Amino acid sequence: MVLSKQRFVVCCPLLVLGIVLSGCASGNTSSGNSDFLQPPNFTVTPNAGLVASGQSIQFSTSGSSGSLVNLAWKVNGVEGGSSSTGTITSSGVFTAPTSAPKNPVAITATNTTSNETTVPAQVSFYSPGNIPGGTVSTSNNPLVALYSVTAPFGSKVQVQFGTSTGYGLSTGLVPAPGAGGIANILVAGMRAGTTYHMQATTQLASGQQVVDADHTFTTGTIPASALQPITVVQPATAAAAPGIELMDVFVVNSTQLLAFATDLAGNVIWYYQMNPGETPFPIKPLPNGNMLLTVQGTISDDFVREIDLAGNTVYQLSMTDLNKALTANAIGFQVQSLHHDIEKLANGHYLILANYTKTISGQSVLGDAVIDWDPTMQKPVWTWSAFDHLSLSRAPFGIADWTHANALIYSPDDGNLIVSLRDQNLIIKIDYQDGAGDGSVLWRFGGGGDFTLPAGQDPVEWNYGQHYPTFISPNSAGIFQMMFFNNGNGRLLDTSNDVCGTPGFAACYSSVPVFEINETTKTANVVSETSIAPHFSSCCGDAQMLSNGNIEYDVALDALTPGQSYIQEVAPGPTPQLAWQMNVQVTLVYRGFRIPSLYPGVTWTQSAIAASSASVAKK
Repeated sequence: MVLSKQRFVVCCPLLVLGIVLSGCASGNTSSGNSDFLQPPNFTVTPNAGLVASGQSIQFSTSGSSGSLVNLAWKVNGVEGGSSSTGTITSSGVFTAPTSAPKNPVAITATNTTSNETTVPAQVSFYSPGNIPGGTVSTSNNPLVALYSVTAPFGSKVQVQFGTSTGYGLSTGLVPAPGAGGIANILVAGMRAGTTYHMQATTQLASGQQVVDADHTFTTGTIPASALQPITVVQPATAAAAPGIELMDVFVVNSTQLLAFATDLAGNVIWYYQMNPGETPFPIKPLPNGNMLLTVQGTISDDFVREIDLAGNTVYQLSMTDLNKALTANAIGFQVQSLHHDIEKLANGHYLILANYTKTISGQSVLGDAVIDWDPTMQKPVWTWSAFDHLSLSRAPFGIADWTHANALIYSPDDGNLIVSLRDQNLIIKIDYQDGAGDGSVLWRFGGGGDFTLPAGQDPVEWNYGQHYPTFISPNSAGIFQMMFFNNGNGRLLDTSNDVCGTPGFAACYSSVPVFEINETTKTANVVSETSIAPHFSSCCGDAQMLSNGNIEYDVALDALTPGQSYIQEVAPGPTPQLAWQMNVQVTLVYRGFRIPSLYPGVTWTQSAIAASSASVAKK
């Protein structure tokens, strides 16, 4: 259900803007002289614009059969324009008049050498009093609204929302499209079956702010059968960090939500509806505001999939197409699964974690690979295989699942890659160098690897079946700090190499250590550790340092609480203090971690989240 206080404009801003932008220049030659030619391929870029008073925009041309040096730029057929319609320089810089005209103007360029004139570009003028208000409509996701508002060139739009006109939460800033037009903002972070108020603010390039009227939007409902059974056993204390929880649940062929976000009260405020037979493995937010998934499919393919907050697919690569490209580019392996992690780099490439099987000395060995995929060229541009760089002589858990990589991290300081190999009890650094590296293993972190620990820490503090390494220092190379969830599988308890869980020795337990690592001296030291003993998660999970200095971790498969995953936030110290805990029943939460909000650069404090739902009865 969508309502608005601006009923007289809510349905038609696209139509009105279309009329405005279609303008007054139709039927006229842009030169004002019928002797000039107007070939359809001789065009001006951009071909339409929406500018505020006094604002400038650069135009260019393409497609002329002659030289583009001798151009006469015109506004409504007048070379150089005028103070009433806007001026344009000989290099194509148009500046709007200080008093915005009601009608659009036509921008053309005449090639004085070839006697050709461009197809006209049309510029409309933004005046807050003459531009229709925004509209709010439904999207593909019942919990996500689509707010559309007219925004001029160089402006940005942000929407605040909440259950009252006090709002509370806001989206990120969305830039106006191209040279101006309709900006579409996906508003997400709302509870199901609830009416919200929302209001857009357009920030003009001049610094002026234009505020739209208040609109209301009622979110759809989620069937009770689709919800994971969530219980908040420790409500967030004042010490809890800001943000919300993003989770992906590993359950095959489930009809319940598998990729979703909740507030700290356990209310689902966003989700992505997987296709039947699909499992998110994992899901993570991107700096561009989208979500990135590795999708494992029990019915069809595995996929790399980037989606927007409404669940629309922005980019997708199937494993079938990936393997075709590997063959076409003479890469000597075919992957059989996409799994556990994925990264998207600043250059738009995807780093894909995959695995494949080789038969070695009559035995089937499953090992991992990393593929740098260029989505523009639709091809792999760099690959790495564990079979080329690691020795089969190290196989603590056997060779049937030899490496079992579960995390892939980009190191921005040196452009290399960190890979967590669970079944090797190793975290390794790979020579990637932003695609120029040879793939050699620069170091191996773990017992029997390339680093040493101080006396008393070796071997009990090494990583055993670890998950989710993260950098918690500003730097990622040289001397840096790294945290991970140390599952503790087969943890060696002493220098006699006695193994946890064996008769006569202590039970296995999980912990969250913080290591300081020196790449030059190949030394490491545990600077802090949060133990969750006697609890032991034999697989999965993650750990992170939160913005307030607390530590959060996902205990995915605790031997002491079967059939339940739980996420805890604790204030670290000799006796860690529990600041918040959420339990998820009868599922395996592969990763559950705090994100500041659903929007890059925006942090939702717990007080703001509470304010945004002030009129909603607590559940």
